[in-house]
Amino acid sequence: MADIMAAGLCMLAMTVLMLAYLGNVRIIYQRTQIGQIAREYILRMETAGALTDGDRTALAQELAKLGVTDLKLDGTTTEKVSYGEPIVLALWGKIEGTYEFEEKKVSTAKH
Repeated sequence: MADIMAAGLCMLAMTVLMLAYLGNVRIIYQRTQIGQIAREYILRMETAGALTDGDRTALAQELAKLGVTDLKLDGTTTEKVSYGEPIVLALWGKIEGTYEFEEKKVSTAKH
């Protein structure tokens, strides 16, 4: 009887650990996706010279699909700059309303 109880407790502990692991993996995946989306938009900004209004809306929608809330773009280049000048895409927000993230990409305007 004690062996069955010990085995049951071990199975319960392993199940709890596995669920916690899967939850963390999901958040890491979302964070990686945010980095990929930021890369895509900094490349668009290189050609446009700034983050356009259309791209700003599309960026917010893509991030919202990932579960990003409280998105802020403070420090992002929104006014068109000349060829060769630096451009910045700065993202701040929360994943699922709990986990804060910050992503910053810097490049050069190439339009």
